Amino acid sequence: MKEYPKSELLNSLPGQFFAGLVKKVGEAIAQGHDVINLGQGNPDQPTPLHIVKRLQLAAENPVNHKYSPFQGYKYLKEAAANFYKREYNVDLDPDTEVAILFGGKAGLVEIPQCLLNPGDTLLVPDPGYPDYLSGAALAQAKLEMMPLLEENRFLPDYGTIPTEVLDNTKLMILNYPNNPTGAVATKEFFDETVSLSNKHGICVVHDFAYGAIGFEGEKPASFLQSEGAKEIGIEIYTLSKTYNMAGWRVGFAVGNKSVISAIELIQDHLYVSLFGAVQEAAAEALNGPQDCVGELVRLYESRRSALIGGLRNIGWDVAAPAGSFFAWLKVPEGFSSMEFADFLLEKAHIMVAPGIGFGRYGEGYVRVGLLATEERLSEAVLRIKGLDIFKKMFDNEFISCDNPN
Repeated sequence: MKEYPKSELLNSLPGQFFAGLVKKVGEAIAQGHDVINLGQGNPDQPTPLHIVKRLQLAAENPVNHKYSPFQGYKYLKEAAANFYKREYNVDLDPDTEVAILFGGKAGLVEIPQCLLNPGDTLLVPDPGYPDYLSGAALAQAKLEMMPLLEENRFLPDYGTIPTEVLDNTKLMILNYPNNPTGAVATKEFFDETVSLSNKHGICVVHDFAYGAIGFEGEKPASFLQSEGAKEIGIEIYTLSKTYNMAGWRVGFAVGNKSVISAIELIQDHLYVSLFGAVQEAAAEALNGPQDCVGELVRLYESRRSALIGGLRNIGWDVAAPAGSFFAWLKVPEGFSSMEFADFLLEKAHIMVAPGIGFGRYGEGYVRVGLLATEERLSEAVLRIKGLDIFKKMFDNEFISCDNPN
């Protein structure tokens, strides 16, 4: 069979980091090992029943068997606007300030293609979600990295970015609660971001995928809560994490009208909108009872306590995440992040994501997902303890598992 070469554009795309992790886990399982997979970000809980029932009912409606409007049904845009008003006291015009997305990732990859020309500069966090790089490659944009360092609470330090870089930057991507570090941003930081944008003419895209997941009673701030944010950027929200709807592929972008218009234009050429029944279910999620969200956050917080407290008890000096469902853990001395991830998989049959996969400044860490039961997380702690690579911080005193801070 004749083979046709891929285009230069496809060949320029970065490799899929998570595909390699999945392959390694599959090989270990095929060898008969009981692998505790903490390396991916796939929610392990089912979609709440009232949302599923709405989908089932909507799927029976012949109206939803036809093509839905290219830019989505107005009722879903109104649900997104109502959600932002209720949760963040942000006013949005559903007709001009909301775009329906085929999942948050689609929007994040589309945005650089909407706003950047070849050679234009895009600022992205390092470490960061690997698919930010995919959007940059498709737009043939120039990448500039913003280091996220522990000493700055994993927030970019704008004062360290050269003025000429800021002046040449057209687009910046932020993400809080952060993947992979679990850090959260304050309103003051977002206020500073708006000021920076106004000074240098930068459009800001805030990836708010983990917006619902904050711990210790702290609700993560929306970027759009800062004065002027809606004028200089957008926020991307996905239902994947808040409502365990990862496989449903539905999200939305909100904010600056011109950016929303650009997103809808590119999607007019790529898609014919979402299945109407999925849109009805998404509106039910946003408008319906929110008890399920609080229950989910409490579940992740309980798992966080079990994992972080357990690891500290065996002598691993780790920090608790402030948000998201990830923990960002320093690797022991003598290992690179990849070496330590491979070591855990080979010796303890635990999969974690090496930090280097998220960027240069991810080196020295591994990302661990809170996406397994407390029993499995405790089992992971016991397996790591059995490796005898950590010494207890105290001979006869254990750090309480109930307070990981």
